[in-house]
Amino acid sequence: MAKKDGKTGFMDKIKSMYRLSIYRDETYEEVLNLRLSRLNVFAVGGILMLVFLAIVVSIIVYTPVREFIPGYPDENTLRAIHQNALKTDSLIMEITRRDRYFENMKLIISGKEPKEYEYQGDTNKRYDELDFTPSAEDSVLRQMFEGNPETDLSVMAPKSTIGSISQLHFFPPVKGIVTNSFNSLLNHYGTDIVSGANEVVKSTLDGSIIMATWTLETGWNIQVQHSNDLISIYKHNAELLKRVGDYVRAGEPIAIIGNSGELTSGPHLHIELWYKGVPLNPEDYISF
Repeated sequence: MAKKDGKTGFMDKIKSMYRLSIYRDETYEEVLNLRLSRLNVFAVGGILMLVFLAIVVSIIVYTPVREFIPGYPDENTLRAIHQNALKTDSLIMEITRRDRYFENMKLIISGKEPKEYEYQGDTNKRYDELDFTPSAEDSVLRQMFEGNPETDLSVMAPKSTIGSISQLHFFPPVKGIVTNSFNSLLNHYGTDIVSGANEVVKSTLDGSIIMATWTLETGWNIQVQHSNDLISIYKHNAELLKRVGDYVRAGEPIAIIGNSGELTSGPHLHIELWYKGVPLNPEDYISF
């Protein structure tokens, strides 16, 4: 609506309608005809800009693209930050306890009463008369879990249990070159095998997956519980193919060989064998 002085206002300008016509140059045939106002153009442009912004934000937030942003930490850095935060918190607690201990010692030496001290429990209580006889409820609970195949870690029936692990046929998890052998004096309780890139790691025996996790030192590692109190451990993997609770057969793929974790010098597999809590030399039982 025009004003009395002949000038138009801002709202009148953006609401004014315009017609956009597109003709074919050869025949002057009308191809497109649009009737728009400046307000329509601003509204459509604003909506498209918001949609584009939402798509960009979603890609950055929910995809690994965010790791390419300068200054944004990657997955390994975030894990290291979390571990360092936990260690720092524990260190602060220990320093606080130490300072409190020294302060209390000074007060005791000077004949004063300590301000604060940690309760250490009743040291006069006797524990040699405790009764460890299983109760009826404990027996029922044990029977429920031991008879359930989903919670029973023994992967073979008692009648088919092999008496000695030396009689077992161990399937080689990978074929490769042994670069570091078992050495308990150096706290190296396994064997390092270098194999091809993206080589599949296989279970050496039938068993149940009891651990499939990531640690700062060993990266992606997976553990299999076998019969006769035997456990096999596979470390520094690039990817795990099984989850906790899965039952695997000997020779079945469980992981992909990799170079994860801080305690690694290159792509390889670190395998350990533990029998009743005692580490064994894998080369004595497995032919790599």
